[in-house]
Amino acid sequence: MADAVPSESRLRADARRNSEQIRAAAIGAFQGRGLGVPLEEVAKAAGVSKATIFNRFGGRIGLIEAVIEEVVTAELFAVIDRARTIDDIDERITYYLTALRDLQYRQPAVNDVLLQTYPHSQRLMDICRAGSEANDELVAAARTSGALRPEFTAGDLHALVVDTALALKHGERPPRDAYDRRTTYLLEGIRGRPSAADGR
Repeated sequence: MADAVPSESRLRADARRNSEQIRAAAIGAFQGRGLGVPLEEVAKAAGVSKATIFNRFGGRIGLIEAVIEEVVTAELFAVIDRARTIDDIDERITYYLTALRDLQYRQPAVNDVLLQTYPHSQRLMDICRAGSEANDELVAAARTSGALRPEFTAGDLHALVVDTALALKHGERPPRDAYDRRTTYLLEGIRGRPSAADGR
């Protein structure tokens, strides 16, 4: 019996180490390739079996929810929070859409969230709702000030974001310079008046 406590301690330490190895592997895989990376690959990178992922996290949804803060939430919410601090509505629109599209380009997992690829994850649905609220808030403020075309709605902004997510997830990835150029076209197309940044 004397050896039971050390054995249990070692088992707990092994379990914690396995969990941290799985989390680190999942963060690296999801950030680079999206939330649909095969769990076998995550397990191999972590040096564990796929069964261990299920034992520790209950499967893909549990694993996603365990790492989504590092993979998506922190950066996405930072964009939303930063936009809310910008008083000039034209600058806020430019920053928000440019930063959001940059995040979509750099982090494939963001598009999985925006497309609600895993609707059974409550955490992912909460992130989507927060993003929708930020979109609604931005469009309402911009329409009031005349910074957006009068017919442009929050639904239009949502559709543009989703269209970008679909194109990046399922289409051919454009070169970065072409992608950024299209961001400029998008901004020019939805404005209700020329922005000071346009120099007009």
